[in-house]
Amino acid sequence: MKLDVSVLRYLSKEDFRVLTAIEMGMKNHEIVPTQLITVIAKLKRGGAFKSLSNLHKNKLIFHDAKKYDGYKLTYGGYDFLALKAFSARASIIGIGNQVGVGKESDVFIAYNQDNQPRILKPRSAATRPETTINSARKRNS
Repeated sequence: MKLDVSVLRYLSKEDFRVLTAIEMGMKNHEIVPTQLITVIAKLKRGGAFKSLSNLHKNKLIFHDAKKYDGYKLTYGGYDFLALKAFSARASIIGIGNQVGVGKESDVFIAYNQDNQPRILKPRSAATRPETTINSARKRNS
């Protein structure tokens, strides 16, 4: 998944509370139960589900309902939490054009308070997870 910073503009405070709640829940759980997310985020059930569906639609979280109903953060979700933290402390005030494409991530120009350009290298563009690499190696053998 590539970093789509235009989504950042439309995320609400509640969406970031849910992202933070999932991150906190992932300290003890691989898949964070939906009920725990609503408790940690301190949102009502309907508000939490609205945020969860919005975040899932933008591929910032992954939904897993195999054992129980739960969610986990994707690389994009972690990147958006990092961008929110950078903007809260005014380290980054804007993101510009994409300057390059690397093996593990895309490279963007970001601007600080003094409008000085900085390089931003988010992790979200990881193209091939380890399982994909291993399965490709098995096919080629």
